[in-house]
Amino acid sequence: MSYANDMPTVEKVARTDAGLASELRLSVMRLRRRLANERHPDNELSLNQMAVLGALYRAGDLTVGELATRERVQPPSMTRTVNCLEQGGYVARRPHETDGRQVLVVLTESGRSTVLADRARRDAWLATCLRDLTAEERAVLRQAAPILERLAQND
Repeated sequence: MSYANDMPTVEKVARTDAGLASELRLSVMRLRRRLANERHPDNELSLNQMAVLGALYRAGDLTVGELATRERVQPPSMTRTVNCLEQGGYVARRPHETDGRQVLVVLTESGRSTVLADRARRDAWLATCLRDLTAEERAVLRQAAPILERLAQND
């Protein structure tokens, strides 16, 4: 006897808030893993390092402390990440314009091109997947995207 046929469907489980939470967690984790697998094979940077490059691309120059807060890690961990990125030529440091005690982390051209190439590859994969959905399903995802972003930013 197969237990797979006895398993409740996603639609049934997601009827309650707890069920929805469980299904969203699982689905988002699987999608994240799948997107991580779509990274360029020549990209030797970790997902955390790529997240830092992405934060700098989106926000511009940031201090190590600001990066740590954005990525929800401790400053010493972020310092190690920035040091590795700096050694690889992906970021540089420069003095803060108004606070001489601060140093800003700046995305280099190499870092910028790495972020853009990585995004283009993963966006292309996801766009191909989206083409297989119905117009109605894509419309639902357009409505869900800002909600998912809000959930991701929730403390």
